[in-house]
Amino acid sequence: MTLLWVITAAALVTALVAWNQARRTAKRLEQLSQMYWELKYQHGELRVQLQRATGDLPGQPVPPAPQPGAGQSFIPLTSLKR
Repeated sequence: MTLLWVITAAALVTALVAWNQARRTAKRLEQLSQMYWELKYQHGELRVQLQRATGDLPGQPVPPAPQPGAGQSFIPLTSLKR
């Protein structure tokens, strides 16, 4: 009978330790989640400030890449080996 009480007490202590650890982990997860969203907001604000400082506005079209000149063309390596 005493063995059952010892096992019960050990199980209760183990459950309390696990519950305490779960509470601390949940609290840490909440802190990390809040820090993530704050950082994401700050990143967006800094990106907007940088775009304003450099004159790049998000609504402007991106200029097309320059086309290669007549002297620059793609030649596959297989044709060079012949």
